[in-house]
Amino acid sequence: MNLAYKVLQAHLKEGELIPGKPICIGIDQTLTQDSTGTMAYLQLEAMDVGHVAVEKAVAYIDHNMLQTGFENMDDHEFIRSVARKHGITFSKPGNGVCHQLQLENFSKPGKTLVGSDSHTPTCGAMGMIAIGAGGLDVAVAMATGKYYLQCPSVIQVNLTGTKASWVSAKDIILKILQTLSVKGGVNKIVEYTGEGIASLSLTDRATICNMGAELGATTSIFPTDERTLEYLKQQGRAEDYVELKADEDAKYDERLDIDLSTLEPMVAKPHSPDAVVSAKELEGMHIHQVVIGSCTNSSFADMMRAAKILKGHQVADHVSLVIAPGSSSILAMLSQNGALADMIQAGARILECGCGPCIGMGQAPLSQGVSLRTINRNFKGRSGTNDASVYLVSPEIAALSAIKGYLSCEFEDDMYLDEVPSTPFIKNKNFFIDAYDPETEVYMGPNIKPVPRGENLDADIQGKVVLKVGDNISTDHIVPSDSKLLPFRSNVPHLAKFAFSKVDDQFYTRAKENHGGFIVGGDNYGQGSSREHAALVPNYLKIRAIFALSFARIHRSNLINNGILPIVIDQQGYDFFNQEDEYVLINVKESVENDQPIVVENRRTKEKLTAKLTLAPREKVMILQGGLLNAIKELGGDF
Repeated sequence: MNLAYKVLQAHLKEGELIPGKPICIGIDQTLTQDSTGTMAYLQLEAMDVGHVAVEKAVAYIDHNMLQTGFENMDDHEFIRSVARKHGITFSKPGNGVCHQLQLENFSKPGKTLVGSDSHTPTCGAMGMIAIGAGGLDVAVAMATGKYYLQCPSVIQVNLTGTKASWVSAKDIILKILQTLSVKGGVNKIVEYTGEGIASLSLTDRATICNMGAELGATTSIFPTDERTLEYLKQQGRAEDYVELKADEDAKYDERLDIDLSTLEPMVAKPHSPDAVVSAKELEGMHIHQVVIGSCTNSSFADMMRAAKILKGHQVADHVSLVIAPGSSSILAMLSQNGALADMIQAGARILECGCGPCIGMGQAPLSQGVSLRTINRNFKGRSGTNDASVYLVSPEIAALSAIKGYLSCEFEDDMYLDEVPSTPFIKNKNFFIDAYDPETEVYMGPNIKPVPRGENLDADIQGKVVLKVGDNISTDHIVPSDSKLLPFRSNVPHLAKFAFSKVDDQFYTRAKENHGGFIVGGDNYGQGSSREHAALVPNYLKIRAIFALSFARIHRSNLINNGILPIVIDQQGYDFFNQEDEYVLINVKESVENDQPIVVENRRTKEKLTAKLTLAPREKVMILQGGLLNAIKELGGDF
């Protein structure tokens, strides 16, 4: 058995480990962050449960820390009060990025984790099955200890050889993205094997697992070994170590071989993480901004390597270099060992420990600017500047280029940090609050609005196509994420006004005027962030069905959780739909009940289309009831 299936088998509650079949697994840990957490906890409150049912639940504040108004801090206080009421650990603002903190403090080999953030698979570096999901799925996991999903197939990525000095873990995952694309991992687990693993530190592996989310993968996982134990010793948690590996005759569904010795520094060009080329191809490209940080590359090792390159040098006059360490422990250690001073003296701006620029919360580039970032996504406009060009690079390329003023691979020999000291981490417990008081009164600020609910499925559904879009529409396209809108994550009516605004600024008006309707999309619809707002907003606007060539895994689940039909069409079906034409889904309730194809008729031309909607039994109940919350209310939390 492969390692992924070993961990899944140990937690299997329902179903069989057959790719494509519905399964339910027991969940040991959950995490939320404040951008998605407010809605997740509103949904948890609606379930009327007591103490959470998992071993460890953590609520992190790391996204919405730019407090330009009352909204963000109101949300923080709401989350803090809910955490106290239900026995959830609360991580205060400034403590760091959720995935880095989870890895440092709570990750354990062989455990399961589900989080309301698409980069939750970061903890796969620790031999965990760690899955990103919508907030409602995480709320259900907290309430019941269960998570439902389609059983993934498993890709073996076999690593051989040893990488060259200036090749980083970021370059490895960029190479895999170049090979497999942003949809190459949908409904799959990426499992890493081979002799090449031994040369990768635990945080190298975390970087690779983190950006497995950009493949669309359910999760990624590494075996555990001496490197895992070394990291746990650094964290003062050696007792959590368990050796885990695949059987020698393990079976996989696919295989990809990567010889690390053949790799070179890579760059993902705008505006997709799989638009990858060799860094040499872009040598000399003028830049304006460099960002080092995010859950992908903000580890102690990443910071130390960047500091070594910057030491004794000066950031180019025309470049803004901003650095955000991943946790308060890392920031304290950099301060103590002098690396922070080296960064500052080089001309770096030090941000508080959090997500910041990665999700458009500050540090937007200048108009038509070029920004090199060590983050995981470079979707158009995500940085906060719609016409900026964001390139994804390693911390080493980022630091060197900040000095040069252009993208560069021309490292000097004395810049290389051969081995990062295996220093015990400074542990500051003052940022974590562990308390449980079921009598806690939950704080509700004026910006927090009720969770939208869907409607029971009607016999027929009719409406206009209010939007038709192309391939790779991301959740950033559906509900933009920037410093102006992130504070309204708990206010769906306000967010709705900006839905698809970067794609079609008339969408909201059309949806309101037509009392909802349908959306038609291309391939990989809903890629990117796990944010369920990309389903909550269409639900609020009464979008009853979305037709697409294919759906990203998390977004498809979020649509079903909100009672929206995710209907798969082919290219002929895509051409069948015209924006502004009116359509009717004939006998759709009966079709769902009986697992029959969906019949769609164009009311103007009378032409008909037959489309596919494949639902697991539990998903069928949610669609018929108008969403998961309605189903729980009607049938109970364990239906």
